[in-house]
Amino acid sequence: MDTSSPLTILCITGWCRNGSTIIGNVLNEIPGFFHVGELHFLWRNSVGKGANNLCGCGETLTRCPVWSEILETVRPAGMTAHEHAAAVIRRQLSCVRTRHTWRVLGRGPYRDDIREHAALMTRTYHAIAERTGARVIVDTTKIPGEAALLPHLDGVRPYYVHLVRDPRAVAHSWRRPKEYVYAMSAAKSTAYWDGFNLASRAITRRHPERSLLLRYEDFAADPAGTIDTLLRLCGADPAGNPVRDRAVELRPNHTVTGNPDRFRTGVTVIRDRDDAWRTGLPATARLAATALSWPLLRHYGYRHGGPLPTGAPRGAPAPGLKNTAKGRH
Repeated sequence: MDTSSPLTILCITGWCRNGSTIIGNVLNEIPGFFHVGELHFLWRNSVGKGANNLCGCGETLTRCPVWSEILETVRPAGMTAHEHAAAVIRRQLSCVRTRHTWRVLGRGPYRDDIREHAALMTRTYHAIAERTGARVIVDTTKIPGEAALLPHLDGVRPYYVHLVRDPRAVAHSWRRPKEYVYAMSAAKSTAYWDGFNLASRAITRRHPERSLLLRYEDFAADPAGTIDTLLRLCGADPAGNPVRDRAVELRPNHTVTGNPDRFRTGVTVIRDRDDAWRTGLPATARLAATALSWPLLRHYGYRHGGPLPTGAPRGAPAPGLKNTAKGRH
């Protein structure tokens, strides 16, 4: 493993259904980049305690040629996979949930359990880099407590993308279950939207020189330009940008959970608008999402029931893609 320079982690934060999966998979096509998906859930999912135990390649995590090796590498000697997963889950719940974000930002790894978790994540990121040859690891976990801990990992340099999507479009996306993803009410989705975005905002305000606020709608309006910006953020050459005329060819990936569209491969066209929530989200749900997200709704440039501000791009759907090839179902 090359330890001459820190390993770059491009951490995408925000609330779920914000388009992080497609952005991560686009970045995954760049040489030297590796999209891990939602790494926080690796241990939970690998022992069948999570929502989905499949890698993006279609294999179970424990049979995937990447994750099976990494899980074995980072597990302490003398512990079974289930014992280790139980210990990791216990530490995650006790010290790196969203509610812990401000404490981690203020105090860092101040007690034994969070120091142990930081050591595990350090080993895991470096094991990923060694196994895959990645120079940049894209982590779309979206758990702000985990993101806040990244600056305390040895040999790691984090960059942050706070990815926001209109909460009404997010609520519309949550209305129906999708494969292994359950449904959620507009009120509950928006409550999470508020909490996760406030926590993500606290992180990027702490590290402004290595952070970017990105609306999903802006990515959909100009996907190639947005990917250029993300590459420049983490010091990578925009010449590696794989997006051509709103299209990108996606190969199989090794993501840990995320939107079920992560299984899609082939030429994928990123759509430029999202009007589905305007007609598909019931009035009561729209009202709930609008009221509960205020004033953050306006802070991020969204208007009450109307278009985006003048000069802003039109909305776009999450996951924001249409696929011209088959996916895994």
